[in-house]
Amino acid sequence: MTDLLCLGEPMLELNRQPPDASGRALYLEGFGGDTSNAAIAAARQGASTGYISALGDDPAGRAFRALWTAEGVDHTTTRTDPTAPTGLYLVTHDVTGHHFAFFRTGSAASRLQPHDLPAAAIESAKILHLSGISQAISDAACDAGFRAIAIARAAGTKVSYDTNLRLRLWPAPRAAAVIHAAIAQADIALPSLEDATTLTGLTDPDAVADFYLRLCPLVVLKCGAAGVLVASADGRTRIPGHRVASIDATGAGDTFCGAFLARTLAGDDPASAAAYANAAAALATTGYGAVAPIPRPDAVRALQHSSTAGGAT
Repeated sequence: MTDLLCLGEPMLELNRQPPDASGRALYLEGFGGDTSNAAIAAARQGASTGYISALGDDPAGRAFRALWTAEGVDHTTTRTDPTAPTGLYLVTHDVTGHHFAFFRTGSAASRLQPHDLPAAAIESAKILHLSGISQAISDAACDAGFRAIAIARAAGTKVSYDTNLRLRLWPAPRAAAVIHAAIAQADIALPSLEDATTLTGLTDPDAVADFYLRLCPLVVLKCGAAGVLVASADGRTRIPGHRVASIDATGAGDTFCGAFLARTLAGDDPASAAAYANAAAALATTGYGAVAPIPRPDAVRALQHSSTAGGAT
């Protein structure tokens, strides 16, 4: 039985590196897709993790299966679509941060239908995790997301939802309607402050927490370098950010989600799980790509210890 099942779209990643002596652009091949990143992050923290999606019958699809096998992520619930490709995205960097260019139209994952879902696996899991991107890539994927949530709720499987807003995939009004309808059926909401501002018009973290607590019993608001706000009916906890040598924030929020869910499954209370995930996400920004820099427990605990001892803030 898999404790954590993640649903969404895996994508091959090409991450632009500093140019060589001739000024030629060089790209580092890697792996991405927000919920795939979260599944790998959870697996690296020791959670029993699986993935629901569809891949093309192509080198990228086979590379993902090899990656998941190596990372301990069960992929027997991921289909192979012989008539559609695995998605691809490029990452570039400038003084304002990292930027994405996606090549995902007609991808295998975007063609996943509600009847393709592995209902028995969802029913036996402890947590189902999905995101705004999981539902934004196509109408079929949107319906599949709601169907997966319905299966989970009927079986007593908890639902975790990351807003992960991408306005290139859908307009803000539709995104807000779908995301908030999904969060209203979730047990754990994992919005970012940036996403929430676009979706709700609110900028104050407490006001954002108030908004999402009307939909969901546990809100874990990711505030980037400022840290995390954990809110529930029992109270609120603020967790400050960590100062690290960041070079690429790709996938940091996904690492947070995976680490948070792994520690939740391990029995941590929400504040403790969020503190751990906050450190994991900070470390994920210290290398290039979404997957390679995801830390393991020893590194996360070391950063937490150094922060407690006054070495990092």
